[in-house]
Amino acid sequence: MGIKFFMGFTGFLVLLIVILIILASCVKIVPQAQAMVVERLGAYRETWSVGLHVMVPFIDRVAKRVILKEQVVDFAPQPVITKDNVTMRIDTVVFFQITDPKLFTYGVENPIMAIENLTATTLRNIIGDLELDQTLTSRETINTKMRASLDVATDPWGIKVNRVELKNIIPPAAIQDAMEKQMKAERERREAILRAEGEKKSTILVAEGKKESVILDAEADKQSAILRAEAEKEKRIKEAEGQAEAILKIQQATAEGLRYIKEVGADEAVLQLKGLEAFIKAADGKATKIIIPSELQSLAGLVTSIKEIAKD
Repeated sequence: MGIKFFMGFTGFLVLLIVILIILASCVKIVPQAQAMVVERLGAYRETWSVGLHVMVPFIDRVAKRVILKEQVVDFAPQPVITKDNVTMRIDTVVFFQITDPKLFTYGVENPIMAIENLTATTLRNIIGDLELDQTLTSRETINTKMRASLDVATDPWGIKVNRVELKNIIPPAAIQDAMEKQMKAERERREAILRAEGEKKSTILVAEGKKESVILDAEADKQSAILRAEAEKEKRIKEAEGQAEAILKIQQATAEGLRYIKEVGADEAVLQLKGLEAFIKAADGKATKIIIPSELQSLAGLVTSIKEIAKD
């Protein structure tokens, strides 16, 4: 009896644990930036967003977990042929985001493979209309055209293509060698042009420097001559002013003397004697001949006689 009770209790406990496990498995928590596509009896029921959800056991099931964040896929290099029949390899990077989990789940069997094949065909169509040089210099145009084409084609799959980038363009080895030689020749040409322009500028600067030096020397000589002339002019003006001032002072002194003599009541003979002295000073010992007025000649003889008597 005890054994049967124990076995019955154990079976009940196991059944309870199984039921709890089943109930726990029916409770689903959807994290941020994810979604769950739920089916009931094999048919689509609903899409669960972020939060806590409960499904009916054995009837409902999670068909697919979908990541809603932007994703990046780097595809292997694809061989393409340009308009001028040059074969090259181009690898692309596609940035996409799932906008509709239901369409993503039921729209296409393998979405990533579908995007890869669609990228390869679209790239071949675009590159086929471009020549080699255009392909190497029109990456932005190619990226824009590819994004527009892929975005339209992936709408039924619930996928939005945000951006497409050409990661690398690999031309054939012969084309790479030719491009390197062309780049080397172009660099050498630019170097020669820069060297010639430098020499030209150097020659021009040297000539301008010589011209400037000649102009400065001429200007310096001109300024020096002007300064010398102004100095000579100033010297002559000063000398003339000095002579004029000396004459003025002599005349003033003579006038003062005459005025003094007149004030003290000097007679005509003294005035004539002072006039004679003025003539003598005017000669200043440099004149070889002095013309004396007749009225002063008698006075001069008298002065001579007085000097001879004083000597005796």
